[in-house]
Amino acid sequence: MAAADPRAGLLEEATCSICTDLFTDPVTLDCGHIFCLSCFTRFKASEDLEKSCPECRQRFDLEKELKPNKRLANMVEMVKRLDIPPRGPATGSLCEEHGERLQLFCETDGELLCVVCRESQAHREHRVTPVKEAEQEYKGKLQDWLCPLRKEMGHILESKLNEEGQCNTLRNKVRAEKEKIATESKQLRQLLRDKEQTLNQRLEEMEKRITRVENANISKLSNQITSLNAMITDLEKRCKEPALDLLKDVRSTLDRCKEVKIQGPVPIKVYKVMVTLDPDTAHPDLLLSEGGRRVRETEPWQPLPDTPKRFTSWPCVLGSEGFTSGRHYWEVQLLQEGGGWTVGVAAESVDRKGLITWSPEGGVWAVERRWNGQYWALTSPPAPLYPREKPLKLGVYLDYDGGRVSLYNANSMERLYNFPRAPFTRRLFPAFYLYIGAELRLV
Repeated sequence: MAAADPRAGLLEEATCSICTDLFTDPVTLDCGHIFCLSCFTRFKASEDLEKSCPECRQRFDLEKELKPNKRLANMVEMVKRLDIPPRGPATGSLCEEHGERLQLFCETDGELLCVVCRESQAHREHRVTPVKEAEQEYKGKLQDWLCPLRKEMGHILESKLNEEGQCNTLRNKVRAEKEKIATESKQLRQLLRDKEQTLNQRLEEMEKRITRVENANISKLSNQITSLNAMITDLEKRCKEPALDLLKDVRSTLDRCKEVKIQGPVPIKVYKVMVTLDPDTAHPDLLLSEGGRRVRETEPWQPLPDTPKRFTSWPCVLGSEGFTSGRHYWEVQLLQEGGGWTVGVAAESVDRKGLITWSPEGGVWAVERRWNGQYWALTSPPAPLYPREKPLKLGVYLDYDGGRVSLYNANSMERLYNFPRAPFTRRLFPAFYLYIGAELRLV
């Protein structure tokens, strides 16, 4: 077999992988790969997902000045003077009917033509362009699809990582709870053995539910990633192919791109529900408006019957309707902040007569503003919050099935705090606690 033509190898080394033409003003990245200055400038401007080398994907510094490769530029000039002919036509580059080179592209039929085909009755009235022009046009269309597809890949990868992290956290909490129950059962011996068995069965069911959700979600995301990765790899490969290969079935490739559904985040406000206050739970210091949409802390104490549902130790009130499933969102207008307020979600089992534990362990997921103007998330221990702007209207988001509670500045939709994910097993209610002079309205 004859040795490879060194001139062809020299021509390949002097060719830019982006424009597939001889280098013009070549520049070198830190990773060692070389591109035309104009090609790389367009690549940086069009790349939205990440800033990385088109060949090896190594990230580069946008602010760093590119290094011109003068030696390679001189070599390219020498290659031009050598007048090395381009590679021979690829298999199938001749018209099967006329034996002429396929130099034209029919925009109407999406077919490669020779000059004889162009004059035929079948294509005479069609829009026909040279292969080089068609190559640039369709290469641009393919590259336009790379950015949204890479973005979608990023969204799905992030969703997968979040889903895995959240499920692992839940699983660790379940395991920790099982160990705690086992230890308490040993200390209380026979008295707590029955309770241990019951609680363990409940936790096992929760763990199975978590695993089922995880398997379904992760499997779906993995399939989407595999599909998108294959499509992105195919587009990247097509963009580097010669013009004739690039234009073969290019329309079917674009049609497959259009079939991909670019997903975006669902706004939580679509889950907005009407919330009213339950007067049977209101502390005697709280005065509710007719219709239960407004409440303020008042003096003196109102003579109200002490029922099991009513708060008597803290000026609190709950919403009329509780939730045991689904996603729900409601908003609270802060009319008078007074000495402070607490807004969030509470379990039906929260203590109405004694000391309330203001944390998720006590059945409360809430944010508060204290008398000194500081904001806190009621975790254990409380976590200080530093909102970018003073919230005048709060948004409360409850994803019961997903085990999530989040609070927002409803005007700017800045998230004030997102409580760690945890499985809910009890009915949850909108909850409010008003300090001296505070007044709230549900909107």
